[in-house]
Amino acid sequence: MAKTSEPTIIKKYANRRLYNTGTSTYVTLEDLAVMVKGEEDFVVFDAKSGDDITRSVLTQIIFEQEAKGTNLLPVSFLRQLIGFYGDSMQGLVPSFLEYSMTSLTKEQEKLRSQMSEAFGATAFDAIEDQVKRNTEMFERAMKMFMPFPTADSGANAPAETPAAKPDSSDLDDMKKQLEDMQKKINQLSDKA
Repeated sequence: MAKTSEPTIIKKYANRRLYNTGTSTYVTLEDLAVMVKGEEDFVVFDAKSGDDITRSVLTQIIFEQEAKGTNLLPVSFLRQLIGFYGDSMQGLVPSFLEYSMTSLTKEQEKLRSQMSEAFGATAFDAIEDQVKRNTEMFERAMKMFMPFPTADSGANAPAETPAAKPDSSDLDDMKKQLEDMQKKINQLSDKA
């Protein structure tokens, strides 16, 4: 099907079957995952109520991928994410995650070119270093949002070493990112 500016309508029926109105065929969650990877926009509606259930279907696709052993989301991240539900910082998390994923997507091409230049274990080292840097940056950002110790930060938490402290350039980058996020939040609130 040719890409259009309008999202494809998917209807979910009571029998849990998904119907692609664009191709007039039934589809699976795997088919929808392929559509996402192909950057084809779609919206899922409950066929009976007409409610937009896109978010829950996308979450179900992630659950299915994780269940297959494609573990993309670390347990610590999932715990932190769950901890933000109902928290006063809950409103900032979606913007932060969206910004982080956008940044990661932009860096993806640079990482791929580095991998193509490198051979053997060097490519894996580059990936591992990038993942570690991204994880450390995310953890530092989450600590900034949580000024008080949590139950996890007790005896089980590793002692902070001087090497674990962020350098000033990382803090400056994070401050700039937070400023950018605040500007976006202000713009969104001005529109409302």
